[in-house]
Amino acid sequence: MRLHDLKPAAGARSAPKRVGRGMGSGLGKTSGRGEKGQKSRSGYSSKRGFEGGQMPLYRRIPKRGFTNVLREPVAAVRLDRLADVPAGTEVTPEWLAGRHLVPRGVKTIKILSGGEFAVALTVRAHRFSRVAAERIVAAGGRTDVLPARRRGPAQPKVDRRAQRRAQKRATPGGENR
Repeated sequence: MRLHDLKPAAGARSAPKRVGRGMGSGLGKTSGRGEKGQKSRSGYSSKRGFEGGQMPLYRRIPKRGFTNVLREPVAAVRLDRLADVPAGTEVTPEWLAGRHLVPRGVKTIKILSGGEFAVALTVRAHRFSRVAAERIVAAGGRTDVLPARRRGPAQPKVDRRAQRRAQKRATPGGENR
C-alpha cells in the first residue's frame, strides 16, 4: 500500500450538498436560505450568543459575586501520598513537582493529614494542617514552614508626584516656577 492508495472508509465522507442548481433540485433559487435578511447573504456569520437583536441571555441574567484576581492557588498533598517515600528523604516543593504530586504553576503547597503515614521525612512546605504536622513529628520527621510567596511588586509603590514636589521645595525658588 502506498500513500496514493489511501482512501477514507466507505460512507465516511459524503458529497457536499449541491445548492442553487435549479428548481427541480429542491434547493434552487434561494438555496435553502429563505428570502431576504442578513442570514440570506453570503459572508454572514452570527456572533456567539446573538439572539437577533433581542437582549441576549448572558445580559438578561443577574450577575452575582466576584472573582478575586489576587487569589493564590494552593496545592494540597495528603500524607498517604508520601507514605512510600524512603525514610530520610527531604520533601520540597520542587521534589513534589518532579513527581507530579502537585500541578504545574501552583506556588503554594499545603500538607494535609490523610491515610496511613509512618515514615521519618523532612517536609518543607508553605503550610501544614495541625494534624499533619503532628503526625510527621510523631513519625520521627521534621516540618519546615517555607515563607509565603508574595504576589505583586517587592518594593512599595513610590509616589513620583510627591517626590517631585519635595524636590521643587528643596531647590531655591522652586515653588514659584
